[in-house]
Formats: sequence, C-alpha cells, structure tokens
Amino acid sequence: MQTRPDIHSGLDVLMRHAVAIGVAIVALLPAARGFSPTFGWMPLWLVAMPLCAWWALHRFRMPAGEADEAAAPVRMRRRAGAQARRRRVSMPRSRHSQAA
Repeated sequence: MQTRPDIHSGLDVLMRHAVAIGVAIVALLPAARGFSPTFGWMPLWLVAMPLCAWWALHRFRMPAGEADEAAAPVRMRRRAGAQARRRRVSMPRSRHSQAA
C-alpha cells in the first residue's frame, strides 16, 4: 500500500494495528460485542473510533512540524472591505411617552 508523503508513517502503522487488534477482540470475545456501563457500546470504541482516526489521518493534512514552520511563516490575510458597523435600532414609542 502506497502512502502519501505527508502522512506520518508511525501514526499510520499505529492506526492500522489499532484497527486490527480491535477487530480481533470484537470477533473473538463475546463481551466485546456488548454494552459497558462505563464505556458504552464496545465495538464503537474498539473498531469504529480507530477506523475514524485512521481515515482522518489519510484524509486530512497533518499540522506542520517545527522545521516547516520556520521555513514558511504563517501570514494572516486581511479581509477586503470595511469593518461591519452596528445598525441603529429605533425603538417604537410607547403610548405613555406620547401622552406626557
């Protein structure tokens, strides 16, 4: 399996092992297919969450490391246009203020 160069290989291996171990535990232990009062539905934490983390590792870019930050400083873009102003809200006059 070919990985992208921006994916940390150690995290990729860790997530792959976590998914494999979670699937093995759910397949082999009947208690791991049930509900725990402390953790909730066990297959969620043993299989689904590691799969989501592994997917997120491949789908989204990793944050830049310290070496990358020195090479490319972060620049804030200014928004075009003027700053928004509050609108003046005119309150309807009550009957008592008109009579006085």
